Amino acid sequence: MNFTGMTEVECKLFLVVVIFLGMFHLSRGDSEVSCVFMESCILPCSFQGGTDVVIHWFQLTAGDLVVHSFYHNQDQLAHQVQRFRDRTSLFKDQISRGNASLQLTGVEVQDQGRYKCHTSTIRGNKDSLINLKVDAPVGEVDLQQVENRTTCSSEGIYPEPELTWCTSPPSNLNLQHKTTKQQTEQLLFNIRSYLILSGSDLGYSCTVSTRRNRKRATLCQLSAISSSHTEATIPCTASNTSLTGFSLTWRFNHSQIILNQTRADVPSSGSEGWRQQVKGVSESGSLMLQNLSPHHEGTYTCELSDAEETLTTNTFLRIENPGNSTGRIGVGVTVVLAVVVAAAAAAVFLLLHCIKKKGQQENMRETNYDEIQAEIEREHINEATSPQSEEMCVTPLFKENEDCGQTAPS
Repeated sequence: MNFTGMTEVECKLFLVVVIFLGMFHLSRGDSEVSCVFMESCILPCSFQGGTDVVIHWFQLTAGDLVVHSFYHNQDQLAHQVQRFRDRTSLFKDQISRGNASLQLTGVEVQDQGRYKCHTSTIRGNKDSLINLKVDAPVGEVDLQQVENRTTCSSEGIYPEPELTWCTSPPSNLNLQHKTTKQQTEQLLFNIRSYLILSGSDLGYSCTVSTRRNRKRATLCQLSAISSSHTEATIPCTASNTSLTGFSLTWRFNHSQIILNQTRADVPSSGSEGWRQQVKGVSESGSLMLQNLSPHHEGTYTCELSDAEETLTTNTFLRIENPGNSTGRIGVGVTVVLAVVVAAAAAAVFLLLHCIKKKGQQENMRETNYDEIQAEIEREHINEATSPQSEEMCVTPLFKENEDCGQTAPS
């Protein structure tokens, strides 16, 4: 700019306007502050120190609500909005040095918005604007598989998250899924999505992301393991991944916690019900078990987690104790012996039945013979009572006498 043609007065007026506009620009510039849900947060504000300091904090988004006031060298909270009660404070030992920053505790989603810090001293007034953003980062991403359906879920997130699916390794499969979102009373988001597996031998990854962070969970299914002994080693992943930087959790049948290990250099802590079975954990996270019995058969889940990712691996352990085969042989022998005994009993029964039946037939024949003999005797008696019968009876007798050399009397 050419100042040659300007008078001294014009130059002074121009400099005053420039300085004023600069001060106005500095006072109107918004500071961005990102606060984490339910944590403490500091909203910055500074001024030229002096005496008779007056500080007012307002939330402009909701209509100039009084957040915190300070004058007469003490807090003045009579007009403070109820929602901020017992949640705000100033750094009083630093006010005289020009620090009017506000500390806000237990940050809520409703606290999000634009704030104004107004300060006043004998040197003048100043307004500072702060734009507060609230973030509830993505925490745990839970990935569960039931038959051919995999469900991915995460809770307590703000702002509204996004969820994506992919395969590991990457593939060209068209992953059909359904995603739902719900908002709680605290204005946080819960997100859930389920995917129908295609049956291919792939790992499935679910990623939940917001403007502040993102987390991914990957689910892999390893081949089933059969153990014919009382001991077994179950791998955590398909490769020997180092546990450095990861936390480790082993579960049984998706719900029962076997052990936890926060870091690789910290000993694992096992649950009470599994202390007799856990022999140890390898450097790669493999679970070494002992003293197993048939009721330890089931799905073992390994979870490796860091700040950004959770890798979940499911392995089915099948228990085949050596005693089972002997038991099966014993059962087979018992069945065979039972069949033989049953056959022998049936044969004896048939034999006794035949003997009984034969005896009944013989008894029947004897009974018939006796009846015939009785009938003959009855006929003889009847013939003897009639003349004809008597003659017939004597004639054989004479003949018998004749045969004996005797003669009948005259």
